[in-house]
Amino acid sequence: MARIELETVSKTFSDHAALKDLCLDIADGEFFVLLGPTGAGKTTTLRLIAGLEEPTTGQIRINGDAVNDWGPAQRDVALVLQQYSLYPRLTVRDNLRFPLRSKIRNASPAEIAERVAYAAKTLRIEHLLDRKTDRLSGGEMQRVSIGRAIVRKPQVFLMDEPLSNLDAKLREAMRTELKDLQMRLGATFLFVTHDQVEAMTMGDRMGVLNHGKLEQIGTPHDIYRNPRNDFVAGFVGSPAINLLPGHIESGRAVVTPGSFELPLTTAPAKATGGVTFGIRPEDLQITSGAPLAAVVHDVENHGTEQVVTLRVGTTHLRASVPAHIGIKVEEQVRFGWSPDKVIFFDGETGVNIGRAV
Repeated sequence: MARIELETVSKTFSDHAALKDLCLDIADGEFFVLLGPTGAGKTTTLRLIAGLEEPTTGQIRINGDAVNDWGPAQRDVALVLQQYSLYPRLTVRDNLRFPLRSKIRNASPAEIAERVAYAAKTLRIEHLLDRKTDRLSGGEMQRVSIGRAIVRKPQVFLMDEPLSNLDAKLREAMRTELKDLQMRLGATFLFVTHDQVEAMTMGDRMGVLNHGKLEQIGTPHDIYRNPRNDFVAGFVGSPAINLLPGHIESGRAVVTPGSFELPLTTAPAKATGGVTFGIRPEDLQITSGAPLAAVVHDVENHGTEQVVTLRVGTTHLRASVPAHIGIKVEEQVRFGWSPDKVIFFDGETGVNIGRAV
């Protein structure tokens, strides 16, 4: 197992800066998730750690060893991609054997058989060992792809959106299986995704990457409840946070003077100019006697809850309410919020001005 450290790592392709002074410290045995939109630099980060790319500047360390000059084989990391990279004309058993047959590893037939049997048992694919991979389902192929990494017993598992090609139900099952696998192996996992649900449910810690810059690192709970800026707040959470530009006046949040004003418990001292109020949909309440009037613009049924889009003048915002509450489109309702759950962002910089450093 291994600790991974990236010290002010930058990577430039021609005139495009893919990563900018990235600092990252992943503990031995940690499940760390790197979250960000397409083009954020997530895959570039994995390729740098794997040795498939060289950093333009900065230092990469694995277990305290500087590895910038090491090739991929020397780094002893396993890369699992969203494309399964299997040999379709070989059986599952032969696909699992393949990484162990290189001259570098020089594993004996007995050791190969032992490692293949362990990987197959761990991933519950023993019944598939004699089947060719072109006859497997997507979930089965992904298990075999992960098995090819397990047989190598690498220091680090690097996973580049490995669940993105699976259907929603299988993705949910594989999230649980991967987390369970990491805990049983005690391995260091770096998992890259653009899916914030994967990040929130799988990671011990997570980092949010945007345009090559690391915006925030923390536990999923901390990042959800205490985002560093409005980008992190908007990217993490489903349904997305409501971001409402306005200002503070006489202890009230003013979004639209006269028609959209709500009480605040406290306000940060820095909130002297324009402010963006952040409020999670679950922290809005639709109930009779609430302070503000709105029109129901849309209702999404998510099974156990409904996501209701409210319209107040030209402003739209979303609230999560229990599924048993009967709400119809164009219905007049009243709503309020939990004042202590409001997050304050600077209107110009987007920085969370109420966040403890």
